[in-house]
Amino acid sequence: MTPKRIVSIVPSQTELLFDLGVDEQLVGITKFCIHPATKVKHKAIVGGTKTLNLSKIQALNPDLILANKEENNREQVEELQQTYPVYVTDIITLPDALAMIRDVGALVGKNEEAEKMALQLTDSLIPLLQIPRLSVAYFIWRKPYMVAANGTFIHEMLGIAGFSNVFADQTRYPEITTDDLRAAQPDLIFLSSEPYPFTEKHQAEFNAICPLARVMVVDGELFSWYGSRLLRSSDYFRNLRNEIALNNV
Repeated sequence: MTPKRIVSIVPSQTELLFDLGVDEQLVGITKFCIHPATKVKHKAIVGGTKTLNLSKIQALNPDLILANKEENNREQVEELQQTYPVYVTDIITLPDALAMIRDVGALVGKNEEAEKMALQLTDSLIPLLQIPRLSVAYFIWRKPYMVAANGTFIHEMLGIAGFSNVFADQTRYPEITTDDLRAAQPDLIFLSSEPYPFTEKHQAEFNAICPLARVMVVDGELFSWYGSRLLRSSDYFRNLRNEIALNNV
């Protein structure tokens, strides 16, 4: 039976639902669900991804909740599972993301739309082969410095975009020191626009640590959101590579 009252507590999956054509059925989202802006403003907010207001979710009486292992609080998700059907995703690779899109499509009665999207992504997100690959350190946090390493969706997307992660020998989101960064000697340092709001004002800080590296603020959503926003990633990666290549001439 197709769900009629859906709560999504994962921003990228919220956007996916809208892009699949599930609008009326979506009744609750988090405060971090910001896309598409014209539509999310009409939905009930049930807290943050890790700070859910369970009583607000209860009031919405959902018949499906979309959650994620990394983005949501385990204890809160387990509590919700006692009462509601909860679909929990765990996305590390592009195949994981494609499977999730198909699964969500099946759950909400949008199989055809989901299959079309998955095939489009399969065609567009072909690794941008670059020889040699430029090495990159991808920062997600400051104070302490934290990077995206192996075993993350960001690491997967860096590879698809044609970059080599200098912290591939570590896992998840390790804290690193300035000495670690100097020793890694990356060609590039990417400062993600989320979850830490890195801006151009932070570039000098990293230039002082690695004077030979090029420091760039990149769109974190296009490296880490694993729903329909991936449809925009391929063009973004190509433009990013072209920008880097032009500046290296």
